[in-house]
Amino acid sequence: MRQIIVDKFRAVMAARGLDAIVTSSPENFAYLTGFVVPTQPLIRHRHAMAIVTADGTSALFGVDMEASTIAQNAPGVPLTVWREFHDDAMRVLAGALEQSGLGGAAVGVEMDYLPAGDFARLSACLPNARFVAVEQDLARARQIKTPDEVELIGRLARIADQAIADSLGAVRAGDTELDIAAVLTRRIYELGAENFKLLIIATGERSQLPNVGPTARKLQPRDVCRVEIFSVINGYQAGVCRTAFVEEPPPMAEDIWKLMVDCKYAILDRISPGASCLEVYEDFIARLKTMNLPPISFVGHGIGLHLHEDPYLGATPILGRPGVDAEIEQDMVLGFEPLCYRTGYGFGVQNKDVLHVTARGAVLLSDYTDTDKLIRIG
Repeated sequence: MRQIIVDKFRAVMAARGLDAIVTSSPENFAYLTGFVVPTQPLIRHRHAMAIVTADGTSALFGVDMEASTIAQNAPGVPLTVWREFHDDAMRVLAGALEQSGLGGAAVGVEMDYLPAGDFARLSACLPNARFVAVEQDLARARQIKTPDEVELIGRLARIADQAIADSLGAVRAGDTELDIAAVLTRRIYELGAENFKLLIIATGERSQLPNVGPTARKLQPRDVCRVEIFSVINGYQAGVCRTAFVEEPPPMAEDIWKLMVDCKYAILDRISPGASCLEVYEDFIARLKTMNLPPISFVGHGIGLHLHEDPYLGATPILGRPGVDAEIEQDMVLGFEPLCYRTGYGFGVQNKDVLHVTARGAVLLSDYTDTDKLIRIG
């Protein structure tokens, strides 16, 4: 277990008057343990949980299929194993909590991840326990990164950045989006990532579509190409997007790209502890208006164990209520992406980077590629 994160959980428990916290999401399991149970994000019923009590005692809970993986990655941490297709996981979990003296305790749970049916059975098995939603508390704790987290996310950002650069440098007109993907995914692994998420390759008219994968479409002269990928290690991820053109840029591409570059540096200049997320966003929207480009709902967000984490560079959404402004704090790590999918000229552009908020301001982590000009293919 990662002691610095255990201490963060203990601070949440002290503030909320809780006796224990039980995680249920892959993100918060990885946050505490430093590793991902491989099938937990893929098969919802394969519960893997971490249990932390107010005194800092930790235990783990997992399915028999993944017991050896959990034990190997967390040696010495008590592990309760439930049998898939034989046990009611919630009944086994309730037994483990009772055995730890938590049968009548105040227990924090992730109400936004644990399925309603499972929560109902857990509650029925522990009628004397009081369950409290703590997902927002844990999300808040994850916003402020530790030095190790910053180092890892920076490494991931540079892996994604270099892999995209290598893939764009390997193709020419007549090659396909699938050819870009072949180089890109191979390089992600060669450069040290364990996995990747959200592979986007959108060329020509498809560059206007936000989230599309590669096809057999051939690259043509004057195509605009948007390529994005999130590299992953131990559940952490960092996404980078780059935009290129094939042989010659289409009309207005360089002018619009210059605006995206201006927006990038304006964001970097504005980001510092105490800055307003909403003001950063509003400045970006004002810059889009100078070229009559349509607005988007945000221009950046926290990143780490999830594709999108709070805060948003825009109005941070609050469950059941309109979004609110948030203050930028030291040691946040943000993905920021000046973009316009619908430029009005038959193409879309996007320049996604990752930054670390330091006491002195923003430090760019995805610094492998010079994006001051559009990348040329061919």
